[in-house]
Amino acid sequence: MDKEVDTQVLAVINEKRLSGPRLNPVEIVEKMGVLAARERPFDYAWLASGDSVIATIWAEFVTVGAGARWFYLESLDTQFRGGGGARSPNQVQRAKDRLALLKRTLDSEQNFRVVLQTNRVPIDELESNKSAKVSTRVRDDDPWHVASWEADQGLAVLVRGPRGWVPSAAEIQAARARRGVPDAQQARLLGSEPASAEDVHAAAMAYVTRHFTGYGYDAQDVSTQHLGYDIEVSSPKGETLLRVAVKGSSLEAPGFELTDAERACSTREKLWRLLVVSEPLSAAAQHKIYKPGEVPQARDI
Repeated sequence: MDKEVDTQVLAVINEKRLSGPRLNPVEIVEKMGVLAARERPFDYAWLASGDSVIATIWAEFVTVGAGARWFYLESLDTQFRGGGGARSPNQVQRAKDRLALLKRTLDSEQNFRVVLQTNRVPIDELESNKSAKVSTRVRDDDPWHVASWEADQGLAVLVRGPRGWVPSAAEIQAARARRGVPDAQQARLLGSEPASAEDVHAAAMAYVTRHFTGYGYDAQDVSTQHLGYDIEVSSPKGETLLRVAVKGSSLEAPGFELTDAERACSTREKLWRLLVVSEPLSAAAQHKIYKPGEVPQARDI
């Protein structure tokens, strides 16, 4: 609600609202290049054309720090809402998708674009009140970026404007209390269980299988044979095209490494490839494939 928004932030929102064309919340996101905006109106972040990321920033939680710099604390706990209360499965998935897209911008050192939003109910009720609706949504012309990602603290710090500035520890602590961001220990006490490495790998395997079969290829799971690769990809005529070692990387299970068998196979097998799937448990999953000589470039190897 407007009364919860910092006056400096509200002034920018009102200026944009009064000076721009009259668009509804979905049209604003659509105009920013999100082709599926109408099919995904309740998402918290979107991948737009040109692989740019757009994220909703709830204006009620924006803090104005030193030098009039804006920042926003992003909770890394997908299971519980700010202020408490368990999320529904759909809310959990939307939270995971949003974090995956924000982490993508951090890893690629890119900025992301923002829609600033105020709401018709108190911000603590936003996810729990079925009648909650957007009050105002405007496009922010200034870029945002992920300034820090503190998994051990259960939060990321999102900053508006040029890189190089971060809020002080005191500013973060004050914003954290206002935002209701639980730390990692609190999240565990609330019962939030991170995905296991096995869960991430299984999701990555399923993603890779869907990817290749979607192009009409046969993707055979041979992981139990310990050949140094997980999936053998063949043409419709039965010709072997690739032998793929699959790795998954996520917020919950970020690390991975090659096995001795995979390393040995990469040096002798011309068809061997490493395929890394980031955030395979989310709708924002994406992959990158590496030739044997490119393996050192793969993250977390």
